[in-house]
Amino acid sequence: MNSFTDSLTMSGIVCTGQPVCRQDEVLTPEALRFLAELHWATAQRRQELLAARPARRAAIAAWQDPQFLRETEHIRNDPSWRVAPPAPGLEDRRVEITGPVDKKMTINALNSGAKVWLADMEDSSTPTWRNVIKGQLNLTDALERRIDFTTEEGKDYKLKADGDLPTIVVRPRGWHLPEKHMLIDGQPIAGGIVDFGLFFFHNARRLLAQGKGPYFYLPKIENHLEARLWNDIFILAQDLLGIPQGTIRATVLIETITAAFEMEEILYELRDHASGLNAGRWDYIFSLIKNFRTRGPRFVLPDRGQVTMTQPFMRAYTEQLVRACHKRGAMAIGGMAAAVPNRKDPEANANALEKVRADKTREANDGFDGSWVAHPDLVPVCREVFDGVLGS
Repeated sequence: MNSFTDSLTMSGIVCTGQPVCRQDEVLTPEALRFLAELHWATAQRRQELLAARPARRAAIAAWQDPQFLRETEHIRNDPSWRVAPPAPGLEDRRVEITGPVDKKMTINALNSGAKVWLADMEDSSTPTWRNVIKGQLNLTDALERRIDFTTEEGKDYKLKADGDLPTIVVRPRGWHLPEKHMLIDGQPIAGGIVDFGLFFFHNARRLLAQGKGPYFYLPKIENHLEARLWNDIFILAQDLLGIPQGTIRATVLIETITAAFEMEEILYELRDHASGLNAGRWDYIFSLIKNFRTRGPRFVLPDRGQVTMTQPFMRAYTEQLVRACHKRGAMAIGGMAAAVPNRKDPEANANALEKVRADKTREANDGFDGSWVAHPDLVPVCREVFDGVLGS
């Protein structure tokens, strides 16, 4: 531990991770005081919300099906409210590419030609201490256009010299994941607060100077109260840095069965900061399995290859998402197709591209405003499909 670590301890934060090169650029005393403020304001509520999750699952297991809430019916029936208008850089989201925030993937995503890069600090990124810190450094370096990477074989990766880069939308970790390497009063800070807070603190003003803003994808939300907690964090974070309220924009992944019954309420809680909803298809399927696994043969699913987006329960969920978004002026973003291109096998590559085209065609015709891909070779396919429906 270095002298920097002593200042962390003095400010109430203990850092237990092994030092990472350039970590002092990320873990400044000011940034850590900012994280501490976010933690102290929300830690108890977060724990209460997490404690409610097992009780909700137990109720579903006891044959209490999720349903639209009576206590929030007035929100769903009120035609007057809408979410904030699209923020700069989020007006066109017809192709979004997702991937982790390591150097190579960062450069490939930003050179892909997509409209948005989902900079993923959650599902596709192992949250080792090194990855957490390096991911923050890579994001800042990318915004400053000073990021590059050379493989052991000598292949160079650099950002393209000219033209606009995709808008960066950061996905922090979900509420259930702690950051065990950062402790306050002996308790870990929420991983989501670490990921959100460090990126926001270091880059919010930088993004505004570039004509965009700090934008986020919120994963694993199970109900509107969890969305309310994120909204309160956004308000506090903007106040602490003196940034105008409503600067932050958030897109929520609907990837749990309980959240699917509260889509409008989730948008309502985040309405001054909301940008849209995303159909997180794979986690949604898992949520069904986790919640209904003891409910008998009716809820047994076949091989996952047969659980496609055309199955009635998946189609109902995505149609409801589009309805909720467009009713409230938000964007509906489609999910990620499972097919992956293979440059070494022309036949397999053609099959993969055709599957992706069919999947994106269904989404575009269903009213989605854009969709995800996981590989740069899929960007042109997705763009062509949505161009054909959305036009200019």
